[in-house]
Amino acid sequence: MGTTEAQRYVWEGAIPLQIHLHDSEITTLPSPPPALILGPRIGYLQLLVTLIKPYFSTTLPPGVDTVWFDYKGLPLKWYIPTGVLFDLLCVEPERPWNLTVHFRGYPGDLLTPCDGEESIKWSFINSLKEASYIINGNCKNIMNMSQPDQLELWRSVINGKSFL
Repeated sequence: MGTTEAQRYVWEGAIPLQIHLHDSEITTLPSPPPALILGPRIGYLQLLVTLIKPYFSTTLPPGVDTVWFDYKGLPLKWYIPTGVLFDLLCVEPERPWNLTVHFRGYPGDLLTPCDGEESIKWSFINSLKEASYIINGNCKNIMNMSQPDQLELWRSVINGKSFL
């Protein structure tokens, strides 16, 4: 396997997700079927909210709250990539990965709030800096990236496609 082929597998890897609306948030009968989505392994669950929210919009109670996910009752940290969460939490990998989405009752005592895509982006960039420092003893290669290259890298994370 060549380097570019390996990079493609890393960037394009995805996890089939079956996302259920939490029972306490269902306001219609019958209950909505779960949303089925391919979540990029290198991406973040919070980036899928723009797909999930419209899907469940007709069954949600009125009002707005911060969206969050759980797996078997465990709130999932928004700043950890989907693939890492899956690998850490699924001892026996299940496909699709069954998650629950919540639109109410954000567990602020357990999770720091996500202030949107910009928060996720900067968390990702900071993780890159940390990884670079561990590997190279410095993070110059990340710090010296041009703004257009940073933006292109971030778009690659969002789309699950390499910009290389």
